[in-house]
Amino acid sequence: MAERIEELKAKAEVLIEALPYIQRFNRRIIVVKYGGSAMLDENLKKSVIQDVTLLKLVGFKPIIVHGGGKEINRWVEKSGIEPVFINGLRKTDAETMEIAEMVLGRVGKSLVSMVESLGVRAVSISGKDGGLLKVDKKQTEGGDIGYVGEIREVDPKILFDLLEKDFLPIVCPIGLDDSFQTYNINADDAACAIACAVNAEKLAFLTDIEGVRRDPEDPSTLISELTVSEAEELLQSGYVVGGMLPKLGNCINAVKNGVSRVHILDGRLAHCLLLEIFTNKGIGTAILNEKEVRYYHE
Repeated sequence: MAERIEELKAKAEVLIEALPYIQRFNRRIIVVKYGGSAMLDENLKKSVIQDVTLLKLVGFKPIIVHGGGKEINRWVEKSGIEPVFINGLRKTDAETMEIAEMVLGRVGKSLVSMVESLGVRAVSISGKDGGLLKVDKKQTEGGDIGYVGEIREVDPKILFDLLEKDFLPIVCPIGLDDSFQTYNINADDAACAIACAVNAEKLAFLTDIEGVRRDPEDPSTLISELTVSEAEELLQSGYVVGGMLPKLGNCINAVKNGVSRVHILDGRLAHCLLLEIFTNKGIGTAILNEKEVRYYHE
């Protein structure tokens, strides 16, 4: 019986620790970029959706922006399309674009089903809906990479309308140019642009790494918090490499454009969102503006 009481006390302490964060971010918008391994493992997928649904139920206004690159690659291979790469970037021809839109739409609807099963109303849209994401064709030095778009403008009205009606928006990164041609968009870029447009309090990237490290090869050098100026210094230091380079650049851009705090989290860890947002220490890396207060543990 004593062990049971201690277990219940520990649970109560967790809830009390979360209280100031629930109070502080009540009715604030949080954008979650969902991708990587967390999209492929069914248990991880379930934990992410549980986290986002809980955020909604305790008063946050979450928006999910999801990728689907690995799933798109799988279907492209199934279709027998030979991939073409230009300077390391996959060329998106008309047929590949058609597959990408189909796959991303399917992913979005599957996420809606999971959210709805937990008692929260959700709507899956693309950047084409309501003119949400307006793009230009992405230009590269290596040549034409096809139907890959660069975001020029975000019209968040459809997102505000959905949030006002108590829906959880789930967005896939596809947009239109001025000629109403469909383009695929990098999901990190889309999440960053949307977070800025809706003046989100938080933007969280679910990745396949614990966060930002001072030494990419040493997990013990994980950095819990960075100001924008510290993050810029780290970028210039040459220690940040690979896929973390553009991701950290997106984080800096988001904070400079009004997002209070950006989180880089290990999506392979179950309930990483709750652990980062509702605990004093957190588990990933947070990038914040110079005026933003540090976490309570400091």
